[in-house]
Amino acid sequence: MSGPSDPLELAKALIRRPSVTPEDAGALEVLQAHLEGLGFDCHPLLFSEPGTEPVRNLYARIGTDQPNFCFAGHTDVVPPGPTDSWTTDPFDPQVRDGYLYGRGASDMKAAVACFAVAAERFLADNAGSCPGSISLLITGDEEGEAINGTRKVLEWMKARGETIDQCLVGEPTSDQVLGDMSKIGRRGSMNAWISVFGTQGHSAYPHLADNPVPRLLKFLSAIDSQVLDDGADFFPPSNLEITTIDVGNTATNVIPDRAEARINIRFNDRHTGASLTEFLDDKRREFAGDSEMEVKISGEAFLTPPGHLSNIVAEAIRGETGTLTELSTTGGTSDARFIKDSCPVVEFGMSNATAHKSDECVPLEDIETLTRIYQGILGRFFENHQ
Repeated sequence: MSGPSDPLELAKALIRRPSVTPEDAGALEVLQAHLEGLGFDCHPLLFSEPGTEPVRNLYARIGTDQPNFCFAGHTDVVPPGPTDSWTTDPFDPQVRDGYLYGRGASDMKAAVACFAVAAERFLADNAGSCPGSISLLITGDEEGEAINGTRKVLEWMKARGETIDQCLVGEPTSDQVLGDMSKIGRRGSMNAWISVFGTQGHSAYPHLADNPVPRLLKFLSAIDSQVLDDGADFFPPSNLEITTIDVGNTATNVIPDRAEARINIRFNDRHTGASLTEFLDDKRREFAGDSEMEVKISGEAFLTPPGHLSNIVAEAIRGETGTLTELSTTGGTSDARFIKDSCPVVEFGMSNATAHKSDECVPLEDIETLTRIYQGILGRFFENHQ
């Protein structure tokens, strides 16, 4: 094994690849080349479904024995938006004033680089081996529909008899300072689209028409006034938000024949996507009349109860930073929602302060500190399995 790698340089190499979902732009090839140089057995995986863009993924593992500790994450990023909103090219990583700038610095190419170098340092400290296996599950489909990414990799692994014992996802979970928050679960998320139908007519002759707007408003008022719950262990109260109402009526004297709305619900583990769909459908039938509804469940609420994995993550964070991490379930969805069906999973990574923003950046010192934390997690994990 050659001299130790610099996580900053690997992060910069990944940022240079404009891997906006579903494009990979060579980002996973950069990571694969690095991991193969360390002795990892790498499996580039391309998945697709009819009507979707093919997506590149990577599963890499060193060791063949159990337990298998997995670092999971993604190299795809959201679009940078207007380039004039950035002070530099979003895909030309820049270091200035103690920060690394570039799309994906926070979410989450720097963390992926920290994964790889933490594993490299751990292996170097253990004569190139470990009492078990270290793996990386990296997708190019986390910021998109998540159809051809982590979920498909897990299916591929199951078919091969490949198992993960514990997993850390490197999402940017930190809030004010590195290490102040890690995630032991996530709220569920679902969207609903409702269309209420009527009969178009002249607004001067309402008796000859059927206006769907009042019925839609009654439905929306009924669901908006409903208190879903008052929270749950480790979860805030569930919330329902009306995100748009559309009629598309450009005339001032025409009653429309259709009115539409979209609803987003973020829910804790006191509900399921199915139970909330039933709730919406009951209210639709009661108030909306002639209508139809489509529901898409992005992910169910889940919780990894505090235990061995969250303990070693917390210990590694405190050991490097002195910070007591908060175990949280806040934020949006992540690919942990797929991994939790295979093994215990905790999320921990960079600050989310600039994720998805122009001039996305992370402190240089956090890159080195996060690498040491990840290395410490590996050390504590395998210490219990020797």
